[in-house]
Amino acid sequence: MSLRDYDGDVLSAWPARSPRDESAPRGLAITTPDLSNATTTRRSVPEAAGDKAGVDDSLAHRLPLPDTVEPGSIYWLYAVPIFGIHALALLAFVPWLFSWTGLVVAVLGVHVFGQGINIGYHRLLTHRSFRTPKWVEHALVTLALCSMEDTPGRWVATHRFHHQNSDEQPDPHSPLVHFLWAHVGWLLVRNRRHESMPTYERYAKDVLSDPWYMRLEKDSWRLPVIYTLHALLFFVVGFVIGWAVWGGVIAGLQFGLSLFVWGVLVRTVVVWHITWAVNSLTHVFGYRNYDTDDHSTNNWLIALVTVGEGWHNNHHHDQGSASNQHRWWEFDLSYYEIKLLERLGLATHVRVPRHERLAS
Repeated sequence: MSLRDYDGDVLSAWPARSPRDESAPRGLAITTPDLSNATTTRRSVPEAAGDKAGVDDSLAHRLPLPDTVEPGSIYWLYAVPIFGIHALALLAFVPWLFSWTGLVVAVLGVHVFGQGINIGYHRLLTHRSFRTPKWVEHALVTLALCSMEDTPGRWVATHRFHHQNSDEQPDPHSPLVHFLWAHVGWLLVRNRRHESMPTYERYAKDVLSDPWYMRLEKDSWRLPVIYTLHALLFFVVGFVIGWAVWGGVIAGLQFGLSLFVWGVLVRTVVVWHITWAVNSLTHVFGYRNYDTDDHSTNNWLIALVTVGEGWHNNHHHDQGSASNQHRWWEFDLSYYEIKLLERLGLATHVRVPRHERLAS
């Protein structure tokens, strides 16, 4: 049964479970304000960045592919845009298409549009670590859609399923299969579970109760149209500025294309790889504060480029928290931006880390 044919009621938010209930995901408490049913225990915290963790060579290929994956079947719906946008982004090496403004727009865009994924898809929709008015939520989701990282329902369902089965065979992107599988390979082949209505019903009911998100799932053409329209907007704005400031169609064309290539294509590719690095690198390299039942690690480099998502072991320990900052130096800019939204009256019920809740 496809989502296009689905007109049934979407039930309430996916329920939390106790640690011993193996029929529901580990540690995700969406509807309860207190994550008291922790599945991990606090380790003795190392003095510095010690307690190195990662996947050693003997484990590097210990997991087979998820049993719902069809290894010989390319998932063209993903493969075409992934390879196509990577190929088009190579236009950045054409000197005529470079502008310093385009580079600045790309750098700023990585953060602004990337936060549609980090704050919007991940901390808000998936883990319900804070609440916002619907228009703010929709704005964050729109930024995520302009990063071409799937629809909100599918992204949330896949990520919640990852938390339930992290670094076990059903995990859609464990590096224990191999590193490239976790980084991008899992997106390029068909996985029946990701196209299954029961998966959506179990893992993303709360998300798909929003009519707009359901329409995005039913009509697969909406996502590429939204992405294309936002890309055209970058070009048109650049063309008008170039024509008005420097005069002439050629100047407008050059400046518009520079914003398109750098502000859209290059930015999209960078946001993709930053997001994918959380799936791959932070389950391989880093240190651990907590004995989670997976291979998640804290990786300072990924935390830097993802503005806080790289403190991944902290996140797997306390998934419902709006903050991944468990030590003073584990800086989580995304959390402070959520706190800014709270100060502006645009976010409520911001959930602090468990150790802060227990201390209060």
